[in-house]
Amino acid sequence: MELAERHVVITGAGSGIGRALAKRIACERPRALVLADVNLDAAGAVAREVGGLAVQTDVGREEDIRALVERAREHAGAIDLFCSNAGVPGPGGGPEAPDDELQRTWEVNVMAHVWAARAVLPEMVDRGEGYLLTTASAAGLLTQVSALAYSITKHAAVAAAEWIAINYGDAGIKVSCLCPLGVRTPMLDTAFEDRIGAAALLRDELLEPDDVAEAAVAGIRDERFLVLPHPAVAKYVALKGADHERWLAGMRGLVRSARESEAG
Repeated sequence: MELAERHVVITGAGSGIGRALAKRIACERPRALVLADVNLDAAGAVAREVGGLAVQTDVGREEDIRALVERAREHAGAIDLFCSNAGVPGPGGGPEAPDDELQRTWEVNVMAHVWAARAVLPEMVDRGEGYLLTTASAAGLLTQVSALAYSITKHAAVAAAEWIAINYGDAGIKVSCLCPLGVRTPMLDTAFEDRIGAAALLRDELLEPDDVAEAAVAGIRDERFLVLPHPAVAKYVALKGADHERWLAGMRGLVRSARESEAG
């Protein structure tokens, strides 16, 4: 898909990858850019920079997503590309995390994609075209060793994008799933608070949000499902698929080394 003269909605547009996406897509001369964020001031600042419309949206609430879609339609008509980008790191650790924190992570990192699809797909199918971009994570293809909640929700986000691509592809719907490793965003600071998580992320180059946005636009232009800003992720996924036991052993070794370093 070429983005010129397209109507684009981006969630989580106030900072990080969302902000970079807004700036990069603005260079493609879209018909309209609608920028959503739970922080209206942050979204407004980006909207003023790129000439878009800011809408306060908590993607963890279906009614907010429906209101966003309706506001976008009122503003510029049918939506061509919906970038479901907003996400949260969620609690660290494993199953001991509080239920309310796990539930909030599920709603933002998974259900927001489902709710967005529910809101925009009928009209897209009627037109015979439309595009969804899901910002997931390499954790959705591999794992995030320091955070069960982040791992399971990002796996689910990838699965949801795959399901939509399979079931709606023949109806003219395109889907891309963006799966970066470490990116220099505020969320990365949370990951670095855990030395085990930091050890896994620091094995590979940390990218800037602008790099990820560039990869996303290229993926949309090529209509590729899997967009991997870090090329190493493809290698890791191939290793995991070829020999799952070896991959698990390697990840356990990484965690063991990080724990020993921390203890020392």
